[in-house]
Amino acid sequence: MSRTVTTATKTNAVIRPYSPADEEAIIEIWNSALAADPIGVGTWRTKVLLDPNFVPDGCHVVEAQGRARGFLLSLTRQVPFFEDGLQPGEAWITAFGVHPEWRHQGFGSRLLDTALDRFRRLSRTRVTLSTYVPNYFTPGADVAAYGPGIAFLTKRGFEVVSRPLSMRVELTGFAVPSPIVATQARLHAEDVEVRPVVAADIVPVLDFVRSHFSADWRREAADVFADLFCGDPRQVSMLAAFRGGQVLGYAQHRAERFGPFGVDPALRGRGIGRVLLAVTLVEMRKKNFHVAWFLWTGDDAARLYAQCGFREARRFAVLSIRL
Repeated sequence: MSRTVTTATKTNAVIRPYSPADEEAIIEIWNSALAADPIGVGTWRTKVLLDPNFVPDGCHVVEAQGRARGFLLSLTRQVPFFEDGLQPGEAWITAFGVHPEWRHQGFGSRLLDTALDRFRRLSRTRVTLSTYVPNYFTPGADVAAYGPGIAFLTKRGFEVVSRPLSMRVELTGFAVPSPIVATQARLHAEDVEVRPVVAADIVPVLDFVRSHFSADWRREAADVFADLFCGDPRQVSMLAAFRGGQVLGYAQHRAERFGPFGVDPALRGRGIGRVLLAVTLVEMRKKNFHVAWFLWTGDDAARLYAQCGFREARRFAVLSIRL
């Protein structure tokens, strides 16, 4: 693949692919430009450099006066992602920033133009910021922290396609709300059992997740099972709802991060999800976690979480453009 270098008219800057020598500068830019979401070198190496879809040509860097001053991290699938395959029409931008001291020189526009031109050459038809899995950093752009960045993208033709929210709850003193206790008793009378999983549940639970949810959720569930029964179970728990050997729903956590969790779509509205949520929070408290949080849900599901004390922590904008 050719590596076209674009010469900027101001400060004699160039746009070029990522080089290993850029690591320190990129992390400095990230933590200055994306201050609400700082990272360390371990996160950069794990979630970017070691991602099987990372290629240096997709990490565009603006260099001025011999050092990186801005970057845009873009991705297309190089390897299939479970049943989703290569998603040949899709492309993602997961991080984008210019150092505050180097803004207002057109660097952001040049980085974006370079990325979009590359996507067109690769025959991509849609670019999204930033629902890429598995190694996304946030569901989209934080609307409070990055308002000017969202405005920049919308002026360039991006549209806000959803506004997910992140939520959290303090677990110190948490007790299952009395309405959910009553729901749990009703479900028990209907022969629905909510309990921690055992090793024999691995296959039926993963089959359940594969049937009703995404490939990424199945990957997350498999990772929790691996820790529970093949590694270190101290940071994770998983519960599932059963009736007559049939899996009806499940919930999990990793350390303080709750989820994913879900219920058979045909059985929603019967309280199974509320019970799974509340009992998982109790299991988290037993492991001495004092807060539970997650990054991504919609307003409809937020009402369910609110029943256990969750409150909105951040609001994001997912943006997309057709090429």
